[in-house]
Amino acid sequence: MKMTEALPTRKAVRLRGRSFLALVLSPELPFGEWLGQLDDLARRSTGFFLGRPIVLDVAGLPITREQLSDLLSELTKRNVRVMGIEGALPSILAPGMPPEMKGGRNAADIEVPETPSGAPKAGDAKADAAPTAAAEPVRTTQLAATPSLLIEEPVRSGQSIIFPEGDVTVLGSVSSGAEVIAGGSIHVYGALRGRALAGSAGNANARIFCRKLEAELIAIDGLYKTAEDIDPKMRGQAVHVWLDDTVLKTVVLAN
Repeated sequence: MKMTEALPTRKAVRLRGRSFLALVLSPELPFGEWLGQLDDLARRSTGFFLGRPIVLDVAGLPITREQLSDLLSELTKRNVRVMGIEGALPSILAPGMPPEMKGGRNAADIEVPETPSGAPKAGDAKADAAPTAAAEPVRTTQLAATPSLLIEEPVRSGQSIIFPEGDVTVLGSVSSGAEVIAGGSIHVYGALRGRALAGSAGNANARIFCRKLEAELIAIDGLYKTAEDIDPKMRGQAVHVWLDDTVLKTVVLAN
């Protein structure tokens, strides 16, 4: 009788796709001045880059391989960990550099349909008059709902809430040393003492609302203010923060 040996079963290598949120740094020439601004941000918001994945966007910069290599070295000295490079010409990438990144995308804007300029409004004489012909069926546009994340407990020091898909609402406070990063707007029903970064996926229409502003850093679509930059009159107030072109505007909310 012939015996057959059982072949050992091999475990298949498991490959999965998964997306993570990384901050994008877009350096500007001359690099010396830009690095000085980066040092200033790191000084005023301690630990901001600590352990955080960074993508370096050099699209459109007329730089050489040597300049890119020097920039990466300077960032490494500052404990800025570059996980990939975006927008670089193949000729300036060298072995040992972070890999080229492609396919990064911002969050899509939601378009609100406008009323046609010639359409009558409710209350107009034309709108109230009886139609002389059969009325056309009303056409409606359904907007995609913006995803949101609700945090029912305070965000403690050292915690990071990262939600690039949409808005984040915190029913409690955000402690010093904590951070909330949202692709959409951020609503904090308590005190905001840590960092709040809204519009992180490229949404310039994002907003920040909080009951009591004592933040270490606030940012919308990459434009930020640290505690030193925030108007002292706004400290301790219930505020609304939005982006007006390239300027962060803050206003006190009425009680």
